[in-house]
Amino acid sequence: MKLNTNFKNIAESYLFSDIAHKVNAYTAAHPDKKVLRLGIGDVTLPLAPAVIAALHSAVDEMAVKETFKGYGPEQGYAFLKDSINGYYARKGVQLDSDEIFISDGAKSDLGNILDLFDRHNTVLVPDPVYPVYVDTNTMAGRKIIYMNATAENGFLPMPDYSVDADIIYLCSPNNPTGAAYGKEQLKEWVKYANNKGAIILYDAAYECFITDDSLARSIFEVEGAKTCAVEFCSFSKTAGFTGTRCGYTVVPKAINADGLNLNKMWLRRQTTKFNGVPYIVQKGAAAVFTEEGQRQIKQNIAVYQQNAAIIAKCMDELGIWYTGGKNSPYIWLRCPKCMTSWQFFDYLLENAQVVGTPGAGFGKNGEGFFRLTAFGSREVTEEAVARIKKLLTE
Repeated sequence: MKLNTNFKNIAESYLFSDIAHKVNAYTAAHPDKKVLRLGIGDVTLPLAPAVIAALHSAVDEMAVKETFKGYGPEQGYAFLKDSINGYYARKGVQLDSDEIFISDGAKSDLGNILDLFDRHNTVLVPDPVYPVYVDTNTMAGRKIIYMNATAENGFLPMPDYSVDADIIYLCSPNNPTGAAYGKEQLKEWVKYANNKGAIILYDAAYECFITDDSLARSIFEVEGAKTCAVEFCSFSKTAGFTGTRCGYTVVPKAINADGLNLNKMWLRRQTTKFNGVPYIVQKGAAAVFTEEGQRQIKQNIAVYQQNAAIIAKCMDELGIWYTGGKNSPYIWLRCPKCMTSWQFFDYLLENAQVVGTPGAGFGKNGEGFFRLTAFGSREVTEEAVARIKKLLTE
């Protein structure tokens, strides 16, 4: 037996595990202190009533012989795929239902899609970056090239034709920086990918937070994207499914290479390695796209958007530079007082009992920056902002 030695090249623990250990140690040493968490991007509002009603109905169906469901289609039930297709159509994007694949979340598919690509492909990722993009390719032993995302380019790097890449990761609105690509910027990326014969793996998990019409909610709003891009999306932030688990991936049928069709490959991969998302969960997800479901989830998203505005206003008042907060649930700020990311983490935790995420955990260009999330409750957000303001103005 031989093990995959590429695992030696990744950190022993995930960024958020390290944060949890630090916070747990602090709370154990200071049980009287109330810690406010604006670090991990987990939602706090419950599922929408329309979703709950659909889940209950589906549970009842499972109790009756005539409506009981066993194994379902690995690529998802038609009723959910058709609902998602209608959602894209309302954004002006035309898809075939068999280009849509239901998953248990974007994170899983972002890693699993790599089964379709040779390990000798070169991967291009922004820095700072969501750790999953890097770790999953490091596990496979692929060469990774980093493109600099900095304050100077608004944390939105653009193509460099002197760089040859095969697999390109883009996330917009971005995690962790909150920066979002405009349609004209994505046109350049699509042009680059088609020119290089590369694939764009486009993470659109936070598209529901976009309010600016000049920004793209889907890469398929850009002409030419269907020959070079795969899009990943999730119900986690859109509808609070972080604990319910459901997402979807769009694999266009127009992507071909080496005599193979990517859509057919992904179908074959999923039917081999995945048994599908539970019928009950898919019924709940379909309710998200009903008229009542859309109204209710938009109310929840508005709460998080208002939280983001509260944090952004605090940064404005303190004179701290930041991105995000307007079309994203994340605020990416420059650490005050010339502190490093982890110094600021410790400073906030020890003096204000507020938890955020050190930018250094997302890459070298994240050093000196810090991420706050708008997914807390209104009360926690307001109290955390008050503590931060008090601490930094003393």
